Amino acid sequence: MIIHQLIYKFKRKIRQLTYTFSMPSFKENLRNELDFQGLTVKELAARTGIIKGTLDNYLGVRSSIPPADIAVRIAKALNVSVEYLVTGTDEKIVPKNYDRFTAYLSMLADYEKLTTGSKKSLAIMIHALASEEEKL
Repeated sequence: MIIHQLIYKFKRKIRQLTYTFSMPSFKENLRNELDFQGLTVKELAARTGIIKGTLDNYLGVRSSIPPADIAVRIAKALNVSVEYLVTGTDEKIVPKNYDRFTAYLSMLADYEKLTTGSKKSLAIMIHALASEEEKL
């Protein structure tokens, strides 16, 4: 589970980095987050209790930025911050020592290719090595 959370954060950070050159709008950030999570506007409406037509207004050609209370409900339903929806970045979801974690990306990618049995064996080996290191 932790690995999936890290991969999710890394993917989000990579997506954020692509927006660095031009600050995306609330509309773009909301649309990108819905696409990223595989959600429809109708599903978001159900999660937030906000009428679908209202959400469509935030995503439409004549898009508008919602009031703060609505933005908070949308952000909570998507498990992101309001800051992320408004600016496209959020320091809270990106670890301060992000560069340290990038070294693990290739290992995580390789790990995802392993069978369940190999993953269990690897976990046993890692725990055994960590226990030995603690003794030193």
